[in-house]
This record gives sequence, C-alpha cells and structure tokens, in this order.
Amino acid sequence: MGGRLFRLVWGDDVDPALRGLLAAFFSTTLAFSAFWSFAGIWAIERLGASSAQLGLTFLADAIVSVASSFLGGHLSDLLGRKPVMLFSLGGQCLVALAFLAADGHLLFGLSLIVFSAAIAGPGQAAGNAIVADLVPPERHETAYAATRIAFNLGVVFGPPIAGLLLLADNWSHFFVGVALLGALTFVIALRQIPTRGAYSPEEPPTRGSFQVIRRDRVFLVFLASTVLAYMVYFGFETALPIAAVDSYGLSPSTWGFLIVMNAGAVAFLQLRLTRRVVRYSPELKLAVALPLMGFSFLILTQVTSLAALVAVLLLFVLGEMLWVPVSQTIAAAMAPPDLRGAYMGAFGSSSAVGFALGPLASLQLRGASGDDAMWIFLAAVSLVAATVGVVAVRAAHRRPATIASWG
Repeated sequence: MGGRLFRLVWGDDVDPALRGLLAAFFSTTLAFSAFWSFAGIWAIERLGASSAQLGLTFLADAIVSVASSFLGGHLSDLLGRKPVMLFSLGGQCLVALAFLAADGHLLFGLSLIVFSAAIAGPGQAAGNAIVADLVPPERHETAYAATRIAFNLGVVFGPPIAGLLLLADNWSHFFVGVALLGALTFVIALRQIPTRGAYSPEEPPTRGSFQVIRRDRVFLVFLASTVLAYMVYFGFETALPIAAVDSYGLSPSTWGFLIVMNAGAVAFLQLRLTRRVVRYSPELKLAVALPLMGFSFLILTQVTSLAALVAVLLLFVLGEMLWVPVSQTIAAAMAPPDLRGAYMGAFGSSSAVGFALGPLASLQLRGASGDDAMWIFLAAVSLVAATVGVVAVRAAHRRPATIASWG
C-alpha cells in the first residue's frame, strides 16, 4: 500500500538516494508546520501579545533566519550536512518543550518564537545543500521538485494534526505533542539521512565562504531576483487571504479549503510538471514563471468573484511550481562544490528577506491606495524579478563550469 501511494505521488523515477531524505523532509514539515500554524494564536491568547508586538516578532524571525541560514550552510560545509540537520531538529524539539514554561510570560514567549526560527534555519540550509550532494547536476531540478512535494504534504497534514492536539484547548498537550512529533522526526532523520552523498565535495573548504559570496556579483544579482520573487510569493501567502476575506466577502473556511487545494495541486502535479519542462532553459522558465505568479493578481482588478479567486490561485500555483525547483537548481549550480552549503544557506535566507519586505510593502500599499494598487505593485515586482533573474542566469552561463549541465 505504501509503495503504491509513493508511486501515485512521486512516480517511479525518484532517485533511490533521495527516498530517505523525502521521508525526513515530510516528517519534519509535518511536525513543525503544526507548530507554526498556531504560534501566533498562542502568543495572542496565552501571552496577551498585541498585533504590533506579534508583527515585530515575525520581523525578528526573518532577520535571525537570514543569519542562521547562512551560518548553518557554512557549518554544513565544514562538519557535514547530517550533523547540522540533526542539531536543528533536536533543538526544535527542546524549544517546543520550553514553551511549556512560557505561558503568561510575554517577553520570554516571544523570544522563544524568534529562537525557534534561529534553530530551524541551519537545518533548512543543510537540507537544501544535501539534495545536490545526492544526485548528479542534470537531475537537480527534478530532485528539488520531489523534495518540494514532501514539504507540501507535510504542510497539508501538519495543521490538522495541530488542531487535534488542541481539541481540549490545552496548550501543554499541544507543545508536548509537537515535541514528540519532532522526536520521531529526529529518529527518522538519524536513520534515513545519509552521512555523505555520491556528489559531496571531497574535502571541507579551506577558504572563507562569506568573502567568496560577497565577491560573487552574479550570485548576488540572482539573490536579489529571488528576494523580489519571494515578495510576490508572500503577497500571495499574506495579502491575498486578507483581501479575499475583507474585501471580496469570502469566508475564512472557504479560503482554507482553497489553500488545501493549492497544496494538494503541488503535491500531485509538481514532479509531473517539472519532468515535462526540464528540457527548457532555466532563464525561459524564470521568464515565464515569475510573471505568471505576479500577473495572475491582475485578474482581481477586473473580477473579484470566487471563480476569479480560483483562477488566480491556479495560475499562481502553476508559476510557483515552475519557479521553485528551477531557482533552487540555479543556486546549486552557481555554488562552488566546497561552498555549496554556504551558498544554499544564503539562497535560503532570501525567503526570510522576502517575508520581511513583501507583506509590509503590500499591506502598506493596500491601506494607502486599495487592493488594485497592491495587485499592480506585485505584478510589477514579478516582472522585475524575472528580468533580474534572467540577467543573472545568462551571466552565469558565461562563467567556467557554472551551470555546465544545462549546456
């Protein structure tokens, strides 16, 4: 039964080296998406946090994630991917238990939320890097697509499990449950994640990763494109549900159903789509994917019905499925093998910067000028992101040994 379900979602073409990693990624996301789904609610209900205090907390999350992602990737180059991932998982379990002592203590509780993000960052950076360690360069895009399915399945099932943990409205049960799920994930990761991959660097780096990245202008341009792309992505994650409920009259439960449909579409279509488009150039996929995400919002400047919202969601998720694996593949291809972890950590930190800037800019614009101005802004950002990304990839093609597998 398990084998048939795996083939239904991933097919028969997943590299055997990835299968244990997929199990670890799924269980990790399952455990800790359960936590993040309710962290803000806990802070408001049990700590008495205001919306402003919670907003500052999530801004601090983004800032520490930038530093911790890079540091975790750098350490994974020196110490190996698996130890860093296990440290991150174990630390998140302990932090979940620490929340038991934070009830009613505002500053301590909000600090733990920030610390949770700091602990999670290194594991995510090492996880991005180990994918490229396990499969050959020409298989990177489909490998990243496969791991994305594992993440999305975890997001689909994590929040409902969190809801079950809170059936008795007992936050102690919730945090103990998250810690136990995390402990199970730690065991799975310990058993399933390989110590080395067939394409791991032979020796740890002997040079400073920060200085190399700071001088790598092509990679920095690509990071700028990725930050802009994440501003559009988090506009979808944060601004669209607010507008859908507050401006267009959609009920929260209906929006919740649409989000589950979104995650389900990624789970069942991501790898199939990636396999069909893998022969096309990365710059073409960026040029199509990012405007498809951003320009989908423009539908709402003309029509705001439920059908229009569904159309926006479907077009956005199509662009998202094109963009995410190819952007990870580009970052891995730009990275020198001995500094792959640091490069992927820097790449991963771009999502935190996008999270800090995207909702802030979008919602401020919405408050000042309305929904239509916000959608036009996000469409324009997507076009700039695509243009900058294409420029970076074309420049990378001119560098020796960079993106050689794409020809």
